[in-house]
Amino acid sequence: MVPPRRPRAEPSEAAADRSAWRHFAAAVRPLRHGARHPAPLTPAPVAPPIRASRHKTSLRQPLVIGEPPAGLDRASWRRLSTGRTRPALRLDLHGLPAARAARALEGFLARAAEEGHRTVEVITGQGVGADGGVIRRELPHWLNGSAVRPLLLGACHSHPANPGAVLILLRRRR
Repeated sequence: MVPPRRPRAEPSEAAADRSAWRHFAAAVRPLRHGARHPAPLTPAPVAPPIRASRHKTSLRQPLVIGEPPAGLDRASWRRLSTGRTRPALRLDLHGLPAARAARALEGFLARAAEEGHRTVEVITGQGVGADGGVIRRELPHWLNGSAVRPLLLGACHSHPANPGAVLILLRRRR
């Protein structure tokens, strides 16, 4: 038969930690019944939706970076895809966490559409590896999101040698 163990004496640090926790826990009080948490930050304003009847076919098609969109003439696409169209605004996303970058992109595009800009540039950065970074991989998905897609007509890389920057052509407000 094994003799019973004697309890060990606590080290002084563990005793001090427990004492500090008891002191802290005694000071905590629950929220009042019906108390509200602080209100979340208000989201960026979203431009009013474009009438779907006019752009029904192009809105159903996913936006693919680098492919000419339906509803845009060849000369306009050539100016955009060769970089001869200058962006009115730029948004630099590289270095941001993906969730924050997605929110920033949505707010940026809504503001640009509201202000009547036609061409904007989004800088995602090159990223590491063949697929690029997270933001560069996720950008096509974000551009096809339900809040942003109605604002966009087309997208392409600003230069063939730079996949870390995308020119976006916004729809005209009518």
